[in-house]
Amino acid sequence: MLIKRCNKTPDKFPVTDGMVADFLGAKTNLTTELQSGKIFITDYEILEGIPANVLDDHQQYLAAPLCLFHLTPQDEMIPLAIQINQTPGPENPIFLPSDNEWDWILAKMWVKSASFATHQALCHFLNTHAFAEVFCVATLRQLPMSHPLYKLLIPHHRYTLQINVLARELLIGQGGTFDKNTAIGGPGFNDLIARQMESVTYTSMCIPDDLKTRGVESLPNFYYRDDGLKIWSAIESYVSGIVDCYYKSNETIRMDPELQAWVSEIYTEGFLGRKSSGVPSSLQNRAELVKYLNMVIFTCSAQHAAVNSGQFDFTSWIPNSPCTMRQPPPKTKGTATLESILETLPSVGVTANIMTTVRVLSEEPGDRRPLGTFPDERFTEEEPKRCIKAFQERLSQISAEIESRNESLPLKYNYLNPKVIENSVSV
Repeated sequence: MLIKRCNKTPDKFPVTDGMVADFLGAKTNLTTELQSGKIFITDYEILEGIPANVLDDHQQYLAAPLCLFHLTPQDEMIPLAIQINQTPGPENPIFLPSDNEWDWILAKMWVKSASFATHQALCHFLNTHAFAEVFCVATLRQLPMSHPLYKLLIPHHRYTLQINVLARELLIGQGGTFDKNTAIGGPGFNDLIARQMESVTYTSMCIPDDLKTRGVESLPNFYYRDDGLKIWSAIESYVSGIVDCYYKSNETIRMDPELQAWVSEIYTEGFLGRKSSGVPSSLQNRAELVKYLNMVIFTCSAQHAAVNSGQFDFTSWIPNSPCTMRQPPPKTKGTATLESILETLPSVGVTANIMTTVRVLSEEPGDRRPLGTFPDERFTEEEPKRCIKAFQERLSQISAEIESRNESLPLKYNYLNPKVIENSVSV
């Protein structure tokens, strides 16, 4: 979720035309590709200064790399240049595809190790589990069971408190899996979340806005975007119908004390009252309410599925997503070998522990409630029942569209198929 379009390479990442000319092709250069919107960047600056963990009395290592990507004429996104730490200099070289094969492989592993840390702490835990807990607690505290928004939201909070208690006990707390098997450890995990909370925005939690802000709204072969926007739209239509049933004017929204208390608690307790986040502290009209409810439901269902369900697929091959690195980043080129890479990657024991963990996290829960499945009938009026039925029909259409598309893909993307999205953060 960090990749964004790059219009100008940052001063701290001094990639030049000469470095990458051979990879861009004869009829173009870096400046042209930047101006054409074909260059993208991931910057893991948020990791800089996070103290690395110590595992079994051995110091581990964590970097804050930058990676430049090129969208090729074949619509492939390939890495173009990597700097493993934030400050450029002779002991922090920019690695390129033309370097020694093992140098380039190791540089990519450092990027993927940073991606593991930010994915688990921020994209996964903070942006779905933690925020879903905020929404859940506010719903239970501020909305009575007879309130239409309670009826709308409560299926999307099922098991969330339970799974987060287990996560704190078994995964991210002291002595948990992440404390014993990752470079960030428990304290680093918390530090990373605290840093992110200073910059999290409402825009980043609404997929249409987030895609535009990052400049990735028109990327080819971006199935998270394609499927996510369809689900966002389906939820929007569903929520809009429910809101129209119970709020006949904007005034009824402004004058609903329970609704406003719910929004205020989320803003104050969940987003720490930060005006710069753009998260509303109150809602003034139906459009604002629909978008807000959409954000809550999407976060608790589709967004969690997108960042959780593929963990085993992409993390079980540890070199593709190292949870820790046992040796420091290289300071010069030409030093990496297969043997040095094996000494850098996680130990066998840590590898086995992380593989087991991501396997469990990726499994479907035994007591499944796919998105749009509401066996507990809370709405008794006919109009909201029609809204639910229309929502379910649209989700079925989306499933069929995804399955049809996947038939022709060499690597299927099924994580946002409504059939496999849980209603809530329940695993």
